[in-house]
Amino acid sequence: MKLSKLIIVCICFPFLLMNTTCDDNDDDFAPAECDQQAVIDDVFFDTAVSADYALVGYSVDGDCLTIEISASGCDGGTWSMVLVDSGDVAESSPEQRYLKFIFTNNEACLAVFSQSRSFDLSNLRVGGSNEIILNIEEFPEPINYTYP
Repeated sequence: MKLSKLIIVCICFPFLLMNTTCDDNDDDFAPAECDQQAVIDDVFFDTAVSADYALVGYSVDGDCLTIEISASGCDGGTWSMVLVDSGDVAESSPEQRYLKFIFTNNEACLAVFSQSRSFDLSNLRVGGSNEIILNIEEFPEPINYTYP
């Protein structure tokens, strides 16, 4: 009798274990392959000051905003770039957000280098919408960000 119960447990246990495991579907919620996340911080937004740079270009691909800049420096290896959102959402159609691109450059050389950085915009999405206008300070025009 004990042997038959053991056999039943040995047969049933793997099925129970498989039934309780999570079914992760990474295709539905795959994170964007960006260099870094956009930051939402009203205090940082209000106090941050950017070093001088020249905007070479920008593009949105999925959830990634890629920004290319050029600036003077020794090699650009110590440059820091942050995309910071004020946290405010303008109730327009579509909604609008206000951002700053903060560039930090402590290199004191006269050569000019270019560098690109991509930012994951997914945390800037507004519930109930699939489109938002990004107003980035010092950029020539607003950026239209659409998402599913």
